[in-house]
Amino acid sequence: MARVLGPIFRLAIMGAVGASLLDRWLGSRAEGPDPMPIRTSIEIDAPIERVWAVLADVERQPEWMHDLREVRLLTPPPVGVGTRAVGTVQALGIAVEDPIEVTVFEPPVRYAIRHEGFVAGGGDIRLVADGAGDLATTLVTWEETLVPRVLPHLGALVLAAVFRPIFQRDLERLAGLVEVD
Repeated sequence: MARVLGPIFRLAIMGAVGASLLDRWLGSRAEGPDPMPIRTSIEIDAPIERVWAVLADVERQPEWMHDLREVRLLTPPPVGVGTRAVGTVQALGIAVEDPIEVTVFEPPVRYAIRHEGFVAGGGDIRLVADGAGDLATTLVTWEETLVPRVLPHLGALVLAAVFRPIFQRDLERLAGLVEVD
């Protein structure tokens, strides 16, 4: 048994040291303290007020955020700056709690949060109206910075690769909820 476990243990140690060195190297090349945000956007065929009503309804966010299973508000309504909530996020088959705080709430143009769990960082969603009446559209831009507490630079790189397409599909689901036929 020791003949099998010894090489596996050494390989695990080498992998951990290698990951740590790579994380330090990535950190030394970063332009700021946090990794680059994940950026996604979509133009939605709906007025800004309708998009805002669905987007800013925190308890409805699991309807359009694929990895978000549920949200529990920890502070009483209405939602605004300082609102605290815990979301259950499931990604790659693993469910974790994600405590957040709303940091910006500017109806109907901006909604931002700070993540306070195992993964730190924040999200910032901005809406820009274009057109009027039946021709109204809304440009939604979402920037999310995800910084794991362990191996933050390497982890952020991996999380960006995993979540960028998920976040883009989330915006497409949001559009499906608010667009007029």
